[in-house]
Amino acid sequence: MQYVKLPTERVAVLIGKDGETKEFIERRTGAALKIDSETGDVSIDTEHMTEPFLILKVVDVVKAIGRGFSPEKAFRLFSDDIYFESVDIRDQVGKSQDRLIQVRSRLIGTGGRTRGVIEELTSANVSIFGNTVSIIGEITALYTAKKAIDMILCGSEHATVYKFLERKRREAKLAALEVFDSEPTEE
Repeated sequence: MQYVKLPTERVAVLIGKDGETKEFIERRTGAALKIDSETGDVSIDTEHMTEPFLILKVVDVVKAIGRGFSPEKAFRLFSDDIYFESVDIRDQVGKSQDRLIQVRSRLIGTGGRTRGVIEELTSANVSIFGNTVSIIGEITALYTAKKAIDMILCGSEHATVYKFLERKRREAKLAALEVFDSEPTEE
């Protein structure tokens, strides 16, 4: 049995219209979800799950939905090479409400631009919800997005963060080309 605590305002998203999100997770994994709508407590019964690795995945999917991701984005976590990470902003900037609001605003950017640039240049999904910023993506994308977020939390200028992201994207493209070029060809 696994337990996850969700913000009560995210419980309806986990359940889904007519229970379809909850049912999809249960069908896909073999887990049984028991959701307390009043407290946000989620019990995940893993007894009938056939793949042990899926236990971690279902927990991450539930956490991701709780941290503001849509079910569709959270379901990416069922892929073997997609991971989830959540960072508490307060660990970096303290508990001052004014500072938290300021930093969340910097992470989101005007009209969502900063979050959008991070997502576009890393192919990761980013959600800023409450006092957390969460990421879903491949390991390299996750690392790059997390580094960009850390830079913003530490006060780096947006232009500096965007240049970092563009450099990492170029490096990833070059690495992909090198892998492609080094693969043997059949003659």
